[in-house]
Order: sequence, then structure tokens, then C-alpha cells
Amino acid sequence: MAYDDHFSSRAAWYARFRPDYPPALFRFVASLVRRRRIAWDCATGNGQAAAGLAEHFARVIATDASAVQLAHAHPHARVEYRVALAEASGLPPSSIDAVTVAQGMHWLDVPRFAAEVRRVVRPPGAIVVWAYGEGSLETAELDALWRELLRGTLGPYWPPERHYVWDGYRTLAFPFRELPTPRLLMERAWTLPELVGFVRSWSAVARYVAAKQADPVPSFEAELSKRWGDPGARRIIRWPLIIRAGRVA
Repeated sequence: MAYDDHFSSRAAWYARFRPDYPPALFRFVASLVRRRRIAWDCATGNGQAAAGLAEHFARVIATDASAVQLAHAHPHARVEYRVALAEASGLPPSSIDAVTVAQGMHWLDVPRFAAEVRRVVRPPGAIVVWAYGEGSLETAELDALWRELLRGTLGPYWPPERHYVWDGYRTLAFPFRELPTPRLLMERAWTLPELVGFVRSWSAVARYVAAKQADPVPSFEAELSKRWGDPGARRIIRWPLIIRAGRVA
């Protein structure tokens, strides 16, 4: 099975600048299952979620279709990284207690992935998927420039699957018995270079460069710096987490 690889070309940026997730999120995942022997973090990327899961599970198997992404993954004693498609994980039947997909469910073939989840999860297991959308910067001026980049300059260059994130995953198929989820906020205090590094990890930036043979980031950084002040000053960016959870029976 082939897959659309939007991130291998940005793997180093992704590993360095993509944010990790709040500990409360992993406590929530762990709370859904009694047995916590093995968790599967699917579409792990560079492993941003895998280490958090490993604080609650004896073992985490973290898979991604991109070997380049995994080459930049964060090592952890209880995390095993494997190259595998979401729809063909290679995991034994009824071997997994919980499945997570961080910032990646919208890229998957959901019916085939759901069938794979049902095959590998030992009932009554759980699946938790989450994403973060646009986010917001701490001042109106900074936030206006941020949204112009996201929706204006880069708007036509986001892959079509991104609309599921803009919709808060409300229109994304989720063929599991839905469970209540907490309201959680992801927050970072970033310098200007850190924020720009995060922007460079985006698939839309790679697609813009490929289409126009030009880089949209320097002009954005120049405009942002006029309102940022000291580039080393830390500004707050916040993202409400979009979370869906389900029982695998």
C-alpha cells in the first residue's frame, strides 16, 4: 500500500520544533484501560507522543510509514520504533491494550485503519486520537499575522485532509463507540526562532516551496519580528486539543 508522504522532507524540523503533549492527556489514555502492558502509537512521526505513553504503559510500539521520520525519533527505553503502515501494522492479533494517533488520524485510510485496530486490540481496549488546529498568539497583532500565514499565504497549499483539523475532527469518521474526553489546552512559550522553526515543519510550507520555487517563511518572519520585540523574548501560543476517544470491542 502506498501513502502520501507530506513530512519526510521536513523531518529534521519536525523533530526539533513540533511540540509535545500535556501529561494530563496520557493520564487520560491510561485511565481508559485496566491492562497497560502494550500501547501502539500509530503514525508516531518523531515520537512526540510515544514517550508520554511510556510513562503509563510497560511497552510502547510506535510505528510510522516514514523511515526518515523515525530516524529522527526520540529514544526511550520502553519505546520500540518500527516502520509500518497504519493499515498494516504487522502487530499480532489481540496484543495491544490502547491505540493512539497524535496529529495524524486525518491522514489515514480510516476504514482500513479501524479494521487493523480491531484486529490488534485486546478487548476491551481503547483508542484515543487527537490534533491541534490553528492555535493563537498572545497579542492581536501577532495573531493576525499568524492567521494570515495559515489561511492566506499557505491556504491553497495545505493538503485536503487538513480540513478535518479545521473542522475540529467533527467530520472525521470515527467508527468506535465514543467515550467522553477532557478539555485540554496545549501551551508553549516560544522565542521567535522557535516559532519560525515550527512553521518550517509544516507540510504546506513544503508544498508552497515546491509549487512556487520560493520560500514564504522569511517574509513572515520579517513582519512578525517588527511586532515581536527581542527575538529571544518568549511569547505564548495556545492550542485547544481536539480529542476523540473510543472503546474497541
